[in-house]
Amino acid sequence: MSGALARLGLALAWLFQWLPLPLQSLLGGWLGRLLHASAGQRRRIATTNVALCLPELDAHARSALVREHFVWLGRSLLERALLWYAPRARLERLIRVEGDVHLAERSTRPVMWLVPHFLGLDAAGTATQLFQTRQVCSIYAKQSSAVIDAALRAGRLRFGRAEIFARTERALPLVRAIKRGSAFFNLSDMDFGLRDAAFVPFFGVPAATLLAPSRMARSLDMIVQPVVGELLPHGAGYRIRFLEPWTDWPTDDPEADAARMNRWIESEIRRSPAQYLWVHKRFKTRPPGAAPVY
Repeated sequence: MSGALARLGLALAWLFQWLPLPLQSLLGGWLGRLLHASAGQRRRIATTNVALCLPELDAHARSALVREHFVWLGRSLLERALLWYAPRARLERLIRVEGDVHLAERSTRPVMWLVPHFLGLDAAGTATQLFQTRQVCSIYAKQSSAVIDAALRAGRLRFGRAEIFARTERALPLVRAIKRGSAFFNLSDMDFGLRDAAFVPFFGVPAATLLAPSRMARSLDMIVQPVVGELLPHGAGYRIRFLEPWTDWPTDDPEADAARMNRWIESEIRRSPAQYLWVHKRFKTRPPGAAPVY
């Protein structure tokens, strides 16, 4: 994408975020339906993932779930402008926080927020800066467009309580931020290959799963608190659930911890299956001798 086109898109996004959220939601749903019709590769990836993870669904139910997923996906893409640009007071009205959002503030130990890739995760990241005072650090995927990358960083850092590191950077700056007192907003459920990962069941399918969350939590004596972000229907806003911290995680067995993490994510997906990020190639990395699934 050219810089001029990216800047035009960002200008339109800034204008779009002033619309009432129910109207944004409606337009985002239309975008999602357009993407479902036109983005054949991503539709096939989502269909494959749903078939592998939820085999109890018949073909009609799988197709319906994928269509619904794209509606939520379209919403999440368009509403990102709201999270990047809307006034703080408006976001505080739209984001509903449940559970102990203040755990990191009180804790004398570092805190890891374990945040799976539901479509409300950007709203969850915003919530950690709006509703508690602890500094936040996280990792992000650097964008190929310098203009979009700068806008993404500015949008996620605009409240002055966060720092983010590109996934391609070394881990040392992140560890230093945690040791300085930042809570770690950790998105750990994607396939990044087998570096510091193992094949662990995800809905019964071997999935390359990071061992780093367990190892980091153990080495830094971190408290691990799961967090789930959810988009509410009809433009009603967002629900961010700060769940009870895990008392039996990490252990001295990173693979067992990864399996426990995956089982928890499975349970959350069953609560809200259409809002999980099915368009990601979760099973891109395959065990030796296994056929590709995409």
